[in-house]
Amino acid sequence: MRSRPRRYNHAGDTNTAFTRLLDAFFRQAREQFGDAVKSFWFYEGELCPGCQVQPLPEKLQGGEAVAINAFIYRPRGVLIGYFLCETCANFIFKEAQKNPYKETPLHADIERNLTAAYHKHLASLDA
Repeated sequence: MRSRPRRYNHAGDTNTAFTRLLDAFFRQAREQFGDAVKSFWFYEGELCPGCQVQPLPEKLQGGEAVAINAFIYRPRGVLIGYFLCETCANFIFKEAQKNPYKETPLHADIERNLTAAYHKHLASLDA
């Protein structure tokens, strides 16, 4: 799994809609979960963290719809944000319509893959 993850700095470029969205995610998580959320990291890997097969779009242009997602990696208190490929996103949307508020096995795969990517990112900081 080759990834290009990085942790977004809240003092960074706040002129982009994407950065503002990330900041809003972090603020909302802090409001809901308090000190349980200490930081925010966004996965920028080339492959979808769900299926590990489909590439994620290199550029988000025009009228493309993008769903930003996140989960809290509790052992570190990190809100991990990510995008999904169209196939995985559609699967989750369809399953949510059939069984609202229930996790699918794909959710567990996503969290496992993102946790591994986050640990890889942390290890790269020590190098």
